[in-house]
Amino acid sequence: MEVTTTRRSARYWITLAIIGVIGGLLSGAFGVGGGIIMVPLLISFVQMDQRKAAATSLVAIIPTALVGSIAYFANDEIDLLAAGIIAAGAVVGAIIGAVLLRSIPLVWLRWMFIALMLLVAVRMVLLEPVRGDQLELSPLVFFGYIALGLIMGIASGLFGIGGGVIAVPALVAIFGISDLVAKGTSLLVLIPTGVVGTIANLRGGLVDLRAGAVVGVAAVAASVPGVALALLMTPRVSSILFAALLVVAALQLAVKAIRAQRKARAARKSGPTPA
Repeated sequence: MEVTTTRRSARYWITLAIIGVIGGLLSGAFGVGGGIIMVPLLISFVQMDQRKAAATSLVAIIPTALVGSIAYFANDEIDLLAAGIIAAGAVVGAIIGAVLLRSIPLVWLRWMFIALMLLVAVRMVLLEPVRGDQLELSPLVFFGYIALGLIMGIASGLFGIGGGVIAVPALVAIFGISDLVAKGTSLLVLIPTGVVGTIANLRGGLVDLRAGAVVGVAAVAASVPGVALALLMTPRVSSILFAALLVVAALQLAVKAIRAQRKARAARKSGPTPA
């Protein structure tokens, strides 16, 4: 019996490490947290529930984003000023998203957000970013960054989607920033956002710190090769692969939305339990 338990335990930790490697590669290559893939993998392969998987993924994202952003910074591919402004908006947006989550129906918001992600994916395929200088700050750009941060935070609070899938395409398609600068800046923004979210999750008792540490260590090891991959990819290839990632995220959200609607219909049909 002990042998079986040990084998299961070893398999559990190895699975967590593999999930971390996948998330770390995505984080470094595309400037996202990796939660898009890590959360469903944690649910499917280590039987975590949705909340614990999201909280554990967020723990792993913090060191991964830190190491990834350092690698991008070493290659001069981060806009520090933009990251600070966007992060300020994202923290406020996360608070707003948490409030909205408790007060408004999410059905239409979910489908609108899914449609938005698919439109952005199409935009990423059609647009080939130019790798050049960083964007000069102006009042319009400043408020644009704040608005982007707010949207990132609100979407994160409402839908459980990391900010990278919003920040990177927005910085590329709307602000015209180089795809590499967009990825590095996005990773830097994820650090304070992840810390704030993890503190809230710790207070709620949702975090599996040991599992998060294993996923995080593996993700950190894979994030630097991921950055190297990003530097090797042409802007065109990067745009197409990122668009594919957005489609995966949209499909994941669509599945959640359909399941939620089915549960709501089933609850209405069952009606109140007779006394």
